[in-house]
This record gives sequence, structure tokens and C-alpha cells, in this order.
Amino acid sequence: MSSEGVASVERALTILDVFTDRDKSLTLTEISKRAGFYKSTTLRLAESLEKFGYLRRLDDGAYRLGPKPLYLGSLYQKHFSTSDFVPQIMRRMSEEIREGISFFVRDDDRRVCLHRVDSPRAIRDAIHEGDAFPLNNGASGHVLLAFSGLSGARYDQIRDRCYAMSLGERDPETAAVACPVFAVQQRLVGALSVSGPKYRLDEKTLEAMVPTLHKFAAELTQLLGGTWPEVRGLPKAQTA
Repeated sequence: MSSEGVASVERALTILDVFTDRDKSLTLTEISKRAGFYKSTTLRLAESLEKFGYLRRLDDGAYRLGPKPLYLGSLYQKHFSTSDFVPQIMRRMSEEIREGISFFVRDDDRRVCLHRVDSPRAIRDAIHEGDAFPLNNGASGHVLLAFSGLSGARYDQIRDRCYAMSLGERDPETAAVACPVFAVQQRLVGALSVSGPKYRLDEKTLEAMVPTLHKFAAELTQLLGGTWPEVRGLPKAQTA
């Protein structure tokens, strides 16, 4: 494909990207302003997108998304599996942090380890895929509760900061820090967690890992079609 053809494809995708979940429809002027294109360019691309079902023009001249994105989304969901890419990202994360990485999902009142990458260090915590723990203790449990809507000051704080920390809650000798991972429409998928021996992971060390944890969780969220939330800052560690 020529460079001009690639540019046209990118402009067409930009037009689709301007629609949000708040937009039932958009006028040609609104699309042009959001995309940063001339109206003539926007109209030409919109007509092509309409032809292939990506946009639908309404009687009043405004545009809404057509049925084709929904069809592609259903194909993606049908063939989607977290095992296709979550462990690969976790391995990269473990190589950078050099601690154990777990991905937990909620199962009623418990959290289950869906994916696990062990620390490369000789001394490490023992968590295995399929292990189930209570939701009410441990960093990942608090994250799953917070982003499932549980009320309370602690969970409000976790939602604001997008992480939770635990020191010896589940096991007196281990510590962990975890954050959420989202999918389309900000649906909570699970909790990404770093864990290891408490003597090595004190509050200061865990807090220093939060930016890296957020970086990989944001990457997973993007792959799942979600949007990483704006974090209000990295405060002092929680010790509860």
C-alpha cells in the first residue's frame, strides 16, 4: 500500500476513534473538529466508512457508528483468551521487577490465581495457578472488592490511587501490591499483583514498584479495549 493509502486508512480510523460512549450521534462538523480534518476530507471518508458498514448516516445528516464494529467486536470476544497475551506481559514485568507476578480474577467471595509467573530469585513466595484465597485479605483481593463497588474509605482510596498494598495479611511472611485491569466499557477483568517475601518488599519498596505496576496494567487494559484511569498521585503506602 502506498504512503497515501496508509494515510487514508489512518484518517478513517481516526474518525471512528472520535466516537465515545457518550455520543449517540455526531454531526459532520463535530467529527471534523474532533478529528482535526477539513469537512470535505471528513465527508469523503465518512461516505467510505458508511459504504462498508462502519458508520450510518441518519435522516438529520448526523452520523452514528454502524453495525460492522459490533460484528468485529463479537469476533474478538469469541476468540479472545487471556492466556494469549497476559502471561507474556507478566513475564516481561517479572524480568523488570524480579519478583513474582500474579493475575487474579474474582470467583464469588474468593480470588483465584488465573496466571502466575514466579520470581527468578531463589527465595520467593509460593502461589500457583488455580490457587484460591479469600477476597477480604491481600492486595489483589482489596483491588477486586474496590473496583466491584464496595463502599468505605479504604476502598474509595484504592479507587482513587488505583492500587492496594498488603503486608503480611494472607501470609505473615509475604507482601504484595496490586492494581486493576479493565476491558471494554471499563469492565473489571482482574487484578495484577506483585508479591514476594516481606523482608524484601517493605512499604517503601512496594510503593516504588507502583509506577511499573501501573505501566503494565495500563498495557493490559489497552489490549483488552479498556481505558486506563487517571491516577491522582502515588501517596504513602497502606500498612493495614
